[in-house]
Amino acid sequence: MNKNAAAGKSARRLPLEKILGKALPMTLKGRIFIARHGETVFNFAKRMQGDKRDTPLTRTGFAQADAMGAELAAYIGPGTPLHLWSSPSGRALQTLAVICEHIEQDWHLATHDPRLFEINVGDWAGRTYAEIMDETGPIVDPETSLFSVRAPGGEWYDEIAARLTSWMNDTAHIEGDRLVLMHGMSSRVLRGLLLGLEAKEPWNAPIAPSLPQGTMVVIENGVEQILRQGGGTHHA
Repeated sequence: MNKNAAAGKSARRLPLEKILGKALPMTLKGRIFIARHGETVFNFAKRMQGDKRDTPLTRTGFAQADAMGAELAAYIGPGTPLHLWSSPSGRALQTLAVICEHIEQDWHLATHDPRLFEINVGDWAGRTYAEIMDETGPIVDPETSLFSVRAPGGEWYDEIAARLTSWMNDTAHIEGDRLVLMHGMSSRVLRGLLLGLEAKEPWNAPIAPSLPQGTMVVIENGVEQILRQGGGTHHA
C-alpha cells in the first residue's frame, strides 16, 4: 500500500448482525502498540476536532508524547524493528515524531492510513462542546464517555469499526510488531476489535474502556496491557 495514499477501497458499513454480540478477538501478527495522540489546543479549549482538523499539540501534549516514547523505548529497547502506522492527522504525526526519537525509528517510514482517523464529527467540527450542548442538550453518555447523539453529517461507531476492520484485513499478512498512532474514539474501537469485546446498542460496535490522553497500550493475542497510563483529563 502507498503509505500516503488513501485506502484503496472505502470501508463499507457492516451489517448490524456482523457487529453485535461477543466475537473472537481479531488478530494481527505480533504485538500491537496503540498510542493516543497528546493533548492539542482544541482539547485544551474543549473544541471538537474530528477526523480532519489539524490542531497542534500543547506543551502538555508534547510532554505526554515524550513520556510515551520513553516508556516504549524502555519496554522494547531502542532500535527494535516496528512497523509504524499513523492517522494522517497532524496531531497524531506530531506525537509519533516524538516517540520515534526515543525508539530510534525513522518517522518518514510511517504509513499514513485514513482508516485510522478519529470519528468524523461533521458539522460539530471546530465548535465547543458547550456551544453544541446549548443547542442540542447532552451529547456524551456519562458512563462510557461515548457520543450519545450522532453529529449532523458525521459518522457512527459501527462505521469506524467497518473501516478499521478493512485496515486490519488489508494488513493481516504483515508480520512483526507495530506501533499505531490514533485518537480517542477510533482507538477505543480498534482495541475493542482486537480484544473481541461485545458490541452493544446504541453504538453497534465493540468499544474498549476510555483511557486518558498520553496513554499507550500493547495488545497481543487478544490480551491488553497498559504500557503507559496518561495523566491527561481528556478521556474519550
